[in-house]
Amino acid sequence: MQKYLILYGTVGCHLCDDAERVLQTLGLAYQTIDIIDDNRLLEKFATSIPVLQGADESYLYWPFDTEQVTHWLSEHR
Repeated sequence: MQKYLILYGTVGCHLCDDAERVLQTLGLAYQTIDIIDDNRLLEKFATSIPVLQGADESYLYWPFDTEQVTHWLSEHR
């Protein structure tokens, strides 16, 4: 069963683009959420994006690479 992932970021964030490439390289399904559209998310993640959220609501903060994402996912089943 594939995990449900959310990538928090915003338009024009080159680090967010890099994070998307990591997820795409791994072939993972994910949803992107722009934090600029939600004041609560903006306050929570403004200085941290990109941030990956797993199905168990754990977070992986940038910087991360394919190996780190794979390891993080294996720990959060």
